[in-house]
Amino acid sequence: MIYLLQHLAVLLSLALFHIVGPVPIDLGVHDGALAPCATPAHCARADWPIQQRSGDTPQSALESLIPVIEAMGGTKVVERAEGYLHATATSSLFGFVDDLELYADTEHAILQARSVSRLGDSDLGVNSKRLEILRKALIPAPSA
Repeated sequence: MIYLLQHLAVLLSLALFHIVGPVPIDLGVHDGALAPCATPAHCARADWPIQQRSGDTPQSALESLIPVIEAMGGTKVVERAEGYLHATATSSLFGFVDDLELYADTEHAILQARSVSRLGDSDLGVNSKRLEILRKALIPAPSA
């Protein structure tokens, strides 16, 4: 019973203080790529090929995802540069912060994506789900 109360107190403290965690030092593009995930338990990474028919480029794909990112609850674009985007996503309950990055790799015609939690050993699949939402938003709707 005491353990349960202590655990509950820790969770409530986290909820009240919104523990943010340090900004990861490996953010950004290094040697033409976003950083790999050290562990899939709290990080997701994907490379999406961009079909260059009809004028699509990795940069235009990145730009098309900005409204999708801005519409996600608790998400804020922090940095936007040519070919790169960094956003943070803050959970509503405990205020945990995840870092989301996109990189338009024009040399390889791919859009690189990475979402990583700042704190904790597991993200309960949140980062993978976030990237899946973005991947689906890249797929054009079928023509009628």
